[in-house]
Amino acid sequence: MPGYFNKLNTLLKPNGLLLIQAIIIADQRFKAYSRGEDFIQKHIFPGGFLPSLSLVTKIIADSTELVVRDILDIGLDYAQTLAHWSANFKNQRAYLESLGYDERFQNLWSYYLGYCEGGFLERRISAAQIFASKAPHIY
Repeated sequence: MPGYFNKLNTLLKPNGLLLIQAIIIADQRFKAYSRGEDFIQKHIFPGGFLPSLSLVTKIIADSTELVVRDILDIGLDYAQTLAHWSANFKNQRAYLESLGYDERFQNLWSYYLGYCEGGFLERRISAAQIFASKAPHIY
């Protein structure tokens, strides 16, 4: 992740503004999560990884000229979005079959959407919008 934020840092002009949205895991769960492989890492996003908010802000502070100005937690809103996606997905089963997506694929994605919705509702994971600016003379 330092490389990602370093690249953003180099692309921004002095006083430039940055807004990123990230799916994050609760700080208290990060250590245990980082030692294993969950359903999503195994079946949906191989190689995927959820950072904690404190990890993201630490990397930004330690490796860039960016200054975090605001953080907005939209996790409960994201849960609602996932519920809508899930309902729309289920309502399109016949269409998905006509495109060649079999029952196994559809069940996997239905489970994924519900699994994520539950994670957001229980606040085990969240979505954060992080607003930062590039300080012109940080050092």
